[in-house]
Amino acid sequence: MTTSDAAIRSRLDALAKSLRAFHSALLDFAKGEYEFLHGPVGGPFALYSLVTSDPAFQWLRPLSGLMATLDEVLDAKDTRLTPQNVTDVGHALGLLFSDSDTRFAAFRAGYGRARGEARVRETEAQWRSQLGGLEA
Repeated sequence: MTTSDAAIRSRLDALAKSLRAFHSALLDFAKGEYEFLHGPVGGPFALYSLVTSDPAFQWLRPLSGLMATLDEVLDAKDTRLTPQNVTDVGHALGLLFSDSDTRFAAFRAGYGRARGEARVRETEAQWRSQLGGLEA
């Protein structure tokens, strides 16, 4: 592992952590929406089942997939990370939030509903700051 690789890996690890906090805030919001309509979720296993199969949580899947891919890249011990990895992550996040990419319209609609939550705004500011620091 080179110094450059170690620095990029460390910064991408920090971004991944921030994205997990953001995802958790969005998941809590989605759970609240679901419970408002359907009543309480019966615990973590019931929530897991809903997240993986209920259409009310489908809007979160693009972010979940992006995070899983980032984790796979970071977990690949024999892979040397380069500035291109940072560019790729930034591009993927840009597409997720871009109004011009219709593939992620459902994500943006759910995110739009969640933006009023303080925790969502705080965790979003964290990952955006992390990403900005990576791109600098």
